[in-house]
Amino acid sequence: MLISADELQSRVTALGETLARDYEKLNPIVVGVLQGAFLFMADLVRAVPIDLTTDFIGLSSYGAGTTSSGVVRLTSDLSLPIDGRDVLVVEDIVDTGHTLEYLKRSLEARRPRSLKVCVLLDKIERREVDVDLDYIGFTIPNVYVVGYGFDHDGLYRNLRHVAVLEMA
Repeated sequence: MLISADELQSRVTALGETLARDYEKLNPIVVGVLQGAFLFMADLVRAVPIDLTTDFIGLSSYGAGTTSSGVVRLTSDLSLPIDGRDVLVVEDIVDTGHTLEYLKRSLEARRPRSLKVCVLLDKIERREVDVDLDYIGFTIPNVYVVGYGFDHDGLYRNLRHVAVLEMA
């Protein structure tokens, strides 16, 4: 186990309090990156006691492997327009930064009033692209994680904690 369920909930609550202060009266659009961020985003929006709107975008760069392919693919787009709105992207993990760089560039082209990023896990030692992260849950070492939305081949997303997957 890398991060316990109690540690996750405590940090998500703290992030929610910060976001509530930063976005008070702004009615942001909170955009979850599918599929990994859906559990984090669900807990996070419940911890933010302000008016907000939610939407999702699907991206893929992993396939069935344990390392990023480096090629980012849009698998599903937003259902709401974001022009002139305050947008908060909720991402599960940032490692190389390629996926987030692609996403930020794509969303910025739609002219939101502001665009910020909240990430649960930052794997900074894997970074290949410089990307700004506005809110960070945890910084972790270069390990492959599962649980709390993170999967391997579609499995383990439902764990209540984050664990290191040791490959045979």
